[in-house]
Amino acid sequence: MTVSLLVPSSLVREAEDKREATRKIGYVARAATVFRADRLGVFPDPKGEEKWGGGFVSTVLKYAATPPYLRKEVFGKRDELEYAGILPPLRAPSLTGSESEGSGSLRQGIVTEVGPEGRVRVNCGLQHPISLVVPPEMEVDEGERVTVRISSRSPVRAKLVDEPLPGWSVTRTDLPAALDRDDAGVRIATSRHGVELTTRRLTDVVGRTERDGMTVVFGSPGRGLPEILDLPTDSLADERPSDDGEDEADAESGVESGAPGRFDLWLNAVPNQGSEVVRTEEAMFASLACLNLKEK
Repeated sequence: MTVSLLVPSSLVREAEDKREATRKIGYVARAATVFRADRLGVFPDPKGEEKWGGGFVSTVLKYAATPPYLRKEVFGKRDELEYAGILPPLRAPSLTGSESEGSGSLRQGIVTEVGPEGRVRVNCGLQHPISLVVPPEMEVDEGERVTVRISSRSPVRAKLVDEPLPGWSVTRTDLPAALDRDDAGVRIATSRHGVELTTRRLTDVVGRTERDGMTVVFGSPGRGLPEILDLPTDSLADERPSDDGEDEADAESGVESGAPGRFDLWLNAVPNQGSEVVRTEEAMFASLACLNLKEK
């Protein structure tokens, strides 16, 4: 079960300057962290981009998702990160290294040197890079990010493990490819033109997302998903499936199949909104706070 979030390359189209654009991206990174996303994808919306496009957005997001102790080594000095210092702290244990020091403590590291006899030196935020044995099933290169399991800091006891990096990953991806992933789960598009989120509908949706995971897609200010995907808004709140029928899982969950744009559901998580525009970062917190609720 995975949680994937997708935002457009036009995410910061209304930002007045790079500082404000960076701050906005920081709130998106906070939402991904607070609601335990596994992936945060940036999909192309070239018609909506202004001063900063997908390259800027994804670079700042990748910087935010990188543990502070690795940022200088990974990114160096880049123009996109001029105002990275104003990014809000994520305070995720997998990024700060503040989790338990027991056998379940995982940290990101970066290989600084590949040595003889199957050993490498890894910077994983301890006082000095540490020498570790590469497991037989793994191959690592200098500069590669790896997962390190820390069992003790004094004395240091750690090992490389063949597991996904802790935290959430950032990718640039086409929207269709992201929706077609085998682990996409319930594919939810957010829009003020979607069906209004009610307690009954929330129960139906959460029941399936807890089982299958979800992919939640957001638009940008002044350019929502219907405009980005060139879809008419009058069909998005129609709860009837556009295919000939629903499969058994959809029928049980109350989630429609075949909704416009290859989604399972178009959802309005802020019914009766009091502002003409709900910003992307606001929509993320509003939507995910509801979808993060437990069925029981």
